[in-house]
Amino acid sequence: MAAKKLRRARLSQELCERLSRHQITTCQDFLCLSLLELMKVTGQNYYDVQKLLCKVSRACAPKMQTAYEMKLRKSVNPSSAFLSTTLHSLDKVLHGGVPCGSLTEITSPPGCGKTQFCIMMSVLATLPVSMGGLDGAVIYIDTESAFSAERLIEIAGNRFPAYFDSDEKVFCMTRSIHLYRELTCGSVLKRIMSLEEEIISKKVKLIIIDSVASVVRKEFDTKLQGNLAERSNFLARGASMLKYLAEEFSIPVILTNQITTSLSNGLAIQADLVSPADDLSLSEGASGSGKRESGCVTAALGNTWSHSVNTRLILQYHDLPIRQLLVPKSPVAPFSAFFYTIEKSGLVLQGRTSQLASAGPEIQGEQITQGKGVCRLQDFVAWGDKGSKGGPGEGGVGVLQLPRTEQKSIFFFASIQTFSYFLRCSCSQHAPPAFT
Repeated sequence: MAAKKLRRARLSQELCERLSRHQITTCQDFLCLSLLELMKVTGQNYYDVQKLLCKVSRACAPKMQTAYEMKLRKSVNPSSAFLSTTLHSLDKVLHGGVPCGSLTEITSPPGCGKTQFCIMMSVLATLPVSMGGLDGAVIYIDTESAFSAERLIEIAGNRFPAYFDSDEKVFCMTRSIHLYRELTCGSVLKRIMSLEEEIISKKVKLIIIDSVASVVRKEFDTKLQGNLAERSNFLARGASMLKYLAEEFSIPVILTNQITTSLSNGLAIQADLVSPADDLSLSEGASGSGKRESGCVTAALGNTWSHSVNTRLILQYHDLPIRQLLVPKSPVAPFSAFFYTIEKSGLVLQGRTSQLASAGPEIQGEQITQGKGVCRLQDFVAWGDKGSKGGPGEGGVGVLQLPRTEQKSIFFFASIQTFSYFLRCSCSQHAPPAFT
C-alpha cells in the first residue's frame, strides 16, 4: 500500500507536482522524510505538515474488512471476482476462473502452452462483461519475445467467430492490449513500479508477465555469493507490488514460470524439459563420485516466489498431442487434473478429468484414474534427501507409482508445509525405479 501514488492520496495537484520535482511520488517516499525535510520541500509550516502526514498515512494504510463484506461484494458483482478461462471444467473447479485481486502462476516445461494460455486470456479480458470478459485493456510484459500478434488474432477469430466478425472489432481488441518487451530484471521491476498510473489511465483489467523466471535465471547465478539474497530481494519487491496492484484495483495478475531440477545434495540444475521424450531419471542420477542422487522437478524461483503466488496451474506433456493441466495450489480448489490440446482457438479441454476432494496427507482411499492405471493415495511414500523413507510432513519428495506393467509414472512432489503437488506423466520404456 505504501507504493500508492501521492496523486491518489487526494493531495492537491500543485503539491503533487512540487513533490515530484524532488522525486517524491509515492506514499512511501513521503513518509520516509523527516518533518523538517517535509517542511522544506512543501513550503508549509509544522502543523500543516503534520496534517499532510496523517492524510497520507490514512490513504496508504490497509483498511479492515470483514469476511461478510468480502462475500457481499463478490455476490453483488460476481463477474468482477473472476476472469473466466472459457475452459468450463477448470472454471467450475476454480469457482469462476482466474481470480481477481491475486497472483496466478502458470508453470510448465517449454512447449506446453504457457504463452498460448496468456494470449488466450488477453483476448478474454477485452471481451464485454456479458460474454464473461472484463471489458478492459491488458498490459502484457513479454520477457522472452514470445508474444505473437498473428496468433492473438487467430485465437480471437477461432474462439469467438460470431463476435469478431468484423475488422473493426479485431482492431479494437488489438488496440486494447499493450505490449512491453523488457529483457532485464531492472527494466521489469521499473515497469512494474510504473503500472499504477497506466492501470488508471488505460482502464487495465489484466496484467500478464511472460515470464518472470526468464530474466531472473539469466541474471542471477545462485552459486555466486550474494546473488541468492539479491534475487530474493528482487522477487519479493516485484511480488509485493504486483499483489498491491491486484488487490487495489481488483484485477487478475497472471505470471508464467519455468521448472528446475533440485538434487538431493542441495544443488539445483536448470533442467528445462524440451519434449516428453526426454529421459528424466530424476529419482536416480550419477554424481561425479559414482553415487546415486535423488531429485525432483519443481517450479523455479524458490520458496520466496512460491509463497507469493496465490494460485498455481501446471501444464505438462501427456500423450501428444494431448497435454495435462493441473491445479496443485489454490485457496478455493481441490487438486485437479485436466487434459487439453492446443488448437487454432487456443487451449481446448478434452473429456478426461481427475480430481481429489481435498488436498492433504490425511486423505485415504481416493483414486486418480490416469490412462489405464489407477494409483491410490495410500501408496504414497516420501523419501528424504538421502533416500530415507519419511512421511509427507517430514520433508523430501513423494512418489506415487502405477503398477510396473504400466508404461507411465505419476510423480507427486509434496512441499514440507503446504503438501502441494507436482504431477508429471512421461513416456518411459522402463518401469519406475523402486526406492528403499
